[in-house]
Amino acid sequence: MEFFKIRRDIPFMKNALVFNVISFLTFAAAVFFLVTRGLHLSVEFTGGTVMQVSYAQAADVEGIRKTVANLGYSDVQVQNFGTARDVMIRLPPQKGVSSAQQSDKVLATLKQTDPSVSLRRTEFVGPQVGEELATDGLKALAMVVIGIMIYLAFRFEWKFAVAAIIANLHDVIIILGFFAYFQWEFSLAVLAAVLAVLGYSVNESVVIFDRIRENFRRYRKMNTVEIIDNAITSTISRTIITHGSTQIMVLSMLLFGGPTLFYFALALTIGICFGIYSSVFVAAAIAMWLGVKREDLVKTGSRKEDPNDPNSGAVV
Repeated sequence: MEFFKIRRDIPFMKNALVFNVISFLTFAAAVFFLVTRGLHLSVEFTGGTVMQVSYAQAADVEGIRKTVANLGYSDVQVQNFGTARDVMIRLPPQKGVSSAQQSDKVLATLKQTDPSVSLRRTEFVGPQVGEELATDGLKALAMVVIGIMIYLAFRFEWKFAVAAIIANLHDVIIILGFFAYFQWEFSLAVLAAVLAVLGYSVNESVVIFDRIRENFRRYRKMNTVEIIDNAITSTISRTIITHGSTQIMVLSMLLFGGPTLFYFALALTIGICFGIYSSVFVAAAIAMWLGVKREDLVKTGSRKEDPNDPNSGAVV
C-alpha cells in the first residue's frame, strides 16, 4: 500500500555527513546533560511511601492528585489500582518524616474532601529496591542491544548490525538527554517506552536494510550510494503510513491519557521522531561508510549469466 510514489530517487546520502554531524552534536549534548544534571528518578527508583486507598464511589484521580500536591509533594503519583474506586498513591521520601506520618497526613487531608475514603494498606519502599530496579533495567537494555546485534548480524551482515546499534543507542541517549535537561520524571513506564523505542527503531532499520539487499540483487549497475538512496526513497510511503498511524495513537495518550501516561507517551514521541531520522541518516550512512557492498549480501554462484540480461557483467 502506497499513498504516493516518488519517481526520482532522493539523494539522502549526499548530505549524510552534515546530518550525522548534527546527530553527533545532539548526542554529545544529551550525554553532557545526563552527566551534569542526571535523571530525575521517580519513587520506583528512589524509594518512598506507597498507599492504597478506597472510595465508596468512583475516585476522582485528578482531584486526589491536586489535593496531595497541595501538601508539598511535587512528584506524587496517583492512579487507579484494580477498580475505579481503588487508588494507588506513591509519595517520595521526606527528611525527618516517617512513612506512617506521611500516610496519616495524606489520609486526613483526603478525608476532608471525601469522608468515605479508607486506607487499605501502606508500605515503605526502600531505596535498595530502587537500585535493584535500576540495575535490572540496565540489564534489560543491554540484553536488548546484544540480541538486536546478533539478529542483524545473522540476517544481514555485521556492518548492518554495527550501524543499527549505533543508530538505536543514538535514539536512546537523546531520549534520556531530553529527560535530563528538562528534569522530567523518569519512571518504570518511561523505561518501558525506551525499550519499546529500541525495538521500534530497529524495525525501521530492518525495512531499509531489506530493501538495500533487494536492490543489490536487482540493480547490479547501481553503486552503493544509489542503492541506498533508492531503498530509502522507495520505503518513504510505508514509513509515513506506519509512523503516522503509530504517532496518532501515541499522541492520543499524550493529550488524553493524563499524568500517568504523559511521560510514557512523551518518550515514545521523541523516540519515534528520532527513530525515523536515525534509520535514514545514521544507520544507512554508517553502513555506507563501513563499506557495505553487493558481495556482503548476495552470494555469487557459478551459474552462467544470461547474455540478454541488461545487468549482465555489471560490477558494483
